[in-house]
Amino acid sequence: MAILAFDFGGSAVKHGIWDGQDMTNKGKFKTPKTWEEMKASLLAVLNEVEQELVGVALSAPGVVDVQKQMINGISAIPYIHGFNIFKELEELFNLPVTIENDANCAGIAEIYEGAAKGKKEVAFVVVGTGIGGAIFHNGQIAKGAHLYGGEFGLMYLNEGKTFSKLGTAVQMAWRYCERKGVAKETYSGEEVFDLAESGDKLAIEEVNNFYEYLTQGLFSIQFSLDPEIIVLGGGVSAKKGLLDEINRRMKEKLAHFELNDFVPEIVTCKYENDANLIGAAANFITIQNNK
Repeated sequence: MAILAFDFGGSAVKHGIWDGQDMTNKGKFKTPKTWEEMKASLLAVLNEVEQELVGVALSAPGVVDVQKQMINGISAIPYIHGFNIFKELEELFNLPVTIENDANCAGIAEIYEGAAKGKKEVAFVVVGTGIGGAIFHNGQIAKGAHLYGGEFGLMYLNEGKTFSKLGTAVQMAWRYCERKGVAKETYSGEEVFDLAESGDKLAIEEVNNFYEYLTQGLFSIQFSLDPEIIVLGGGVSAKKGLLDEINRRMKEKLAHFELNDFVPEIVTCKYENDANLIGAAANFITIQNNK
């Protein structure tokens, strides 16, 4: 059962074919500037596929309303919002089409065959430039009444600033650059981590802030949703020692509040660059199986 999967991003559109076990024939193209150009690029990828396809699965930014068959909210690709995108793509491909939010797709991949396989109550937290995520209840996506379930980055943490503004390595690097009086792209998060390890006092302070804010956010997620497991995704999830530092700080907070019943289980994701594609394909399979 071959499924053509696309992952819409602000700078690039990734694509691949799910053959039931692996994502093959992977590629990408620069995100077009208009919807007509996007459709032409998608069709060009389809025309190069040699396998017989059962459908097309998409991972996309924004608030995906499956019932109304449109993408609401805002994103880095404004032209995909506010119309029946499902219908247009089904007519374009002449195949069944499913679309789901990109963070939800990444979470689906982890429940499907990844770090949260076999779990029913899961919080998936994506740490990138900002913070997004997905909530799973009884093994199913819990989107909430207004489809904003899992938008963890909007949580207020400190002095009116949100989790997205405080708890990511990208924002950590930007704060470091601001305090150094240089352009915010001068240092990357990875470089700030390296500077801290070499003894740079300002970098040490900002790395400490990053870990503290990230742990605060995860603590709030754990004790508001009570998941079996929290899965961390995004580029920083691959950093060596990340979980050790988070777990150390988490245990300090548990002790401070005299919470002795359990220690939250926090893990990093199995799938990285392919998570959205795999999750989109898994979402397609689930929807087709439930028909």
